[in-house]
Amino acid sequence: MRFLTLAALAAAATSVLAAEVKIDVTRAVECDRKSKKGDKISVHYRGTLEKDGSEFDASYKRGTPLDFVVGKGSVIKGWDDNLLDMCIGEKRTLTIPPEFGYGDRAMGPIPAGSTLIFETELMGIAGVPKPESIIEKTTSSVASEASEAASEATEGTQRVVDENKGEL
Repeated sequence: MRFLTLAALAAAATSVLAAEVKIDVTRAVECDRKSKKGDKISVHYRGTLEKDGSEFDASYKRGTPLDFVVGKGSVIKGWDDNLLDMCIGEKRTLTIPPEFGYGDRAMGPIPAGSTLIFETELMGIAGVPKPESIIEKTTSSVASEASEAASEATEGTQRVVDENKGEL
């Protein structure tokens, strides 16, 4: 029975992982205030299709970033969930599977079932002063934060295992 439970958990984890948004931080920035749910943010972006790299939209070409309240559902879920905890000036590339994009419906030049790639840059957070200069994080500080996050995740997993006497 325990094997079947573990097999079911592993299968569920695999299906969840297959449908995750991939986040690549292409410019890490230091700041005191990061974006959070309910903030009105201003984002420049370039959207392309994963299958052929064709561009379907770019705020850069219009010269005006997109303003919206993050975490409110006014944009696709892949944006709403993954433009949080950003510093002004930070850049991320989001690879968004259909489940977190437009799903099985076509949207203008975007075919149904498309995986989307967005190059994003947080230009501002309403009510938060723009920094006089952007301070990029060094590779070592980014690696240190990643190591710390991995350590916290490991400790959390160990705590769950301990609480359940070795059983998941």
